[in-house]
Amino acid sequence: MRTEVVSEPGLPDHPNEDFAAVALPADGQGGCLVVLDGVTPAPETGCLHSVPWFTARLGGALTELTVSRRDLTLREVLAHTIRGTAAAHAATCDLSHPRTPQATVVLVRWSADSVEYLVLSDSVLLLESDDGLVTPVLDDRLARLPRASLATDALVDATLRNKEGGFFTAAADPSVAERAVTGTVPRTRIRAVAALTDGAARWVEKFHEGDWTQCLGLVRKEGAGALVDRVRLLERSDREERAHLGRSKTHDDATAVFVRM
Repeated sequence: MRTEVVSEPGLPDHPNEDFAAVALPADGQGGCLVVLDGVTPAPETGCLHSVPWFTARLGGALTELTVSRRDLTLREVLAHTIRGTAAAHAATCDLSHPRTPQATVVLVRWSADSVEYLVLSDSVLLLESDDGLVTPVLDDRLARLPRASLATDALVDATLRNKEGGFFTAAADPSVAERAVTGTVPRTRIRAVAALTDGAARWVEKFHEGDWTQCLGLVRKEGAGALVDRVRLLERSDREERAHLGRSKTHDDATAVFVRM
């Protein structure tokens, strides 16, 4: 088995709000990967804590519980960890605020028999089968929303964020775990997986340099760092004209995790 984890902040003087981990239990039975993309906070969040505090808490708990409690489904793992993380700061923070610290989630857990996965919000999971077919697992609710409905942060927070008909992230409500995209495939059918935050997925989604198969091929051949490096080059090239970046931030935190089974 080969694993690779690359996570780079969008700006060198700004903390990385992503979280990434791969766990291979000492008993040698399977493993897991966890990738979170922390949602950059608005000026007011109702919380005393930073997004990196939240993603570290939630990500660490997800990593531990995913491998230690195989009797739980991945949705149950996510619900447990959201509930526990919320309890850690409910006494000091307003967790009902729409911008309370939150994150997108990718979880993968594998054993000798199966590969289970969960995706919540706009991070990406790529599954490569033994014949080279790459299947993207996407929670595309945010991408399907009309652009006019995303015109301002205030409009998004009031009508779409963690609301029916909008999109969902892991924040303080454990019930969002039921909204996640999940599935299970036989281990024998999967030879590699890759998880990308949207900052790394820009190579496909924003700059259209290739499709998901080509993206995974790049990571397999040149490494996860090469994907992030290429994204940074594309961002710098489009900094002035913004033909691809549009209103998006020039540089986003970018995380890529690759596991060859």
